Amino acid sequence: MDMEYKKAARKGAAKKMAKAKPKGKGISDEQKAKLREHSKHHSKKHMAMMNNMMREGSSFEEAHKAAMKEVGK
Repeated sequence: MDMEYKKAARKGAAKKMAKAKPKGKGISDEQKAKLREHSKHHSKKHMAMMNNMMREGSSFEEAHKAAMKEVGK
């Protein structure tokens, strides 16, 4: 019985849970200004994805990296 418990404990330890990002309170004035400047160089689709991600709590850098990967410039 003891061996079964150890195997089960190891299996559970191998799975890592992703941390949930805290929901932000929206985009700050500084972030809005940064996005406005950023929009001169990127498509509407790229900017829309970044806006949505940042509203959900992602940082500018995280949102930009994801948008570049999924949408492109």
